[in-house]
Amino acid sequence: MGNCEQRVPEENLEIVDLAALLHDIDDWKYQSDKEKPTKRAVAFLQSESVPDDKIERVMTIIDCMGFKEELEGKGSRSFSVEYGCVQDADRLDAIGAIGIARCFTYGGHKLRPLYDPDVPPIDSMTKEQYMDPNRPNTTINHFYEKLLKLRGMMKTNAGKRLAEERHAFMETFLDQFHKEISGRG
Repeated sequence: MGNCEQRVPEENLEIVDLAALLHDIDDWKYQSDKEKPTKRAVAFLQSESVPDDKIERVMTIIDCMGFKEELEGKGSRSFSVEYGCVQDADRLDAIGAIGIARCFTYGGHKLRPLYDPDVPPIDSMTKEQYMDPNRPNTTINHFYEKLLKLRGMMKTNAGKRLAEERHAFMETFLDQFHKEISGRG
């Protein structure tokens, strides 16, 4: 997020910091009951006596920044620089070398197959498809269904610039993966 700090007004840096730190605490992917989202972020902020108006601004960022929200159009509306910085930082973490490592770690945790040529990726996925835990999926498909799309979803100039190199690295990785899996590399 250091690349965004010069654009965020000083009085709003705490909003950015809080949203960045708390944005995954209630993430649906980590919830056991997907139908009852928790509000631990709000409870934490209230326990720290954060003013209600600041909590509202933090939660506005958190509630709209996920990939699934972008699939339904929430994340593509006009946005504040604070929102853009937090969302871009989160997305930059998901791509490039560290993003590849995270992808395989999460796929292994979820016991997803690495690759299956009989399970093609979904090109234009809906929010419902993305969230469906019973949908056949592979870790490699996740690159095509989400990670390779993130470069085009960056909001800030810094995010767009940093995403280029990370995106290219993922493409190189996938090219090599497909060569090796097909016996050509």
